[in-house]
Amino acid sequence: MTAVDDAYRHCRAIAHEHGANFSVGFRFLPRRKRRAVYAAYAYCRFADDIADESEQRAASSEQVFEELAEWQAELDRCYAGRPTQPITIALADALQHFAIPKSAFVALIDGCRQDMFKTRYETFDELLQYCELVASSISDISLAIYGYRTDAALVHGRNLATALQLTNVTRDIGDDLARNRIYLPQEELRRFGVSERELFARIESEPMRKLIDFQIDRAESYFRLAEPLLSELSFDARFPTVLMGGVYATVLARLRLAPFTALRKRLSLSGVQKMMVVARRAVRPHFV
Repeated sequence: MTAVDDAYRHCRAIAHEHGANFSVGFRFLPRRKRRAVYAAYAYCRFADDIADESEQRAASSEQVFEELAEWQAELDRCYAGRPTQPITIALADALQHFAIPKSAFVALIDGCRQDMFKTRYETFDELLQYCELVASSISDISLAIYGYRTDAALVHGRNLATALQLTNVTRDIGDDLARNRIYLPQEELRRFGVSERELFARIESEPMRKLIDFQIDRAESYFRLAEPLLSELSFDARFPTVLMGGVYATVLARLRLAPFTALRKRLSLSGVQKMMVVARRAVRPHFV
């Protein structure tokens, strides 16, 4: 077992532990693409954890910015062929096989920085700009590894990434409140007659239900916009992608049945439910 193999094993463990919904699809990729995706996911996850776990570590904003800057400097070393960490050792190896744009990783880190000072979004357009940083960047990374036929895949991929991020926004309402973050646009709270006080109190009212249902509807609309992506992808990446989208779309479907779950806990699928997603998408490839 080489140092590079050990580095990839480290990345795979991170993906399976922290990216349960993503990793369902990862497992079906051919080995070289699968290992590259594990490395890319682990790099992004580490950056995300620096920001999200800052309160648990009692880290100041200045410390978080310094840690993100150092992680970006490690990215520079990685792209220069001088990685020093297991995650970036694996990523540097992946870069020998795939032209993953460095700018996409930088955008993701910029999104993590934004989380440290921006905790509210006035409009959906503002939220979409955030999605560009933390979600569309992931699409660009993934497509560089998966392979695709035409540039139309880039647009469809970003629609899928937006669908996944909007699913996260809806599923994690309660978790985000614990960090004093509200990603639901403020103008939509006003439109449905839901105040921040009611959000923090987790009031299970009819206006709250309608607000959450609206978020679910919009996320599903992005999944539908992304459907053409499947025919654009390299053949060996199609089933893994439909599984990833299918798992998230199934989370949305479960939230539709019990929307207030989003206020109380982070909804996740059981192993059996994920197996059902695999079986259904094998018979009929689709996101929603």
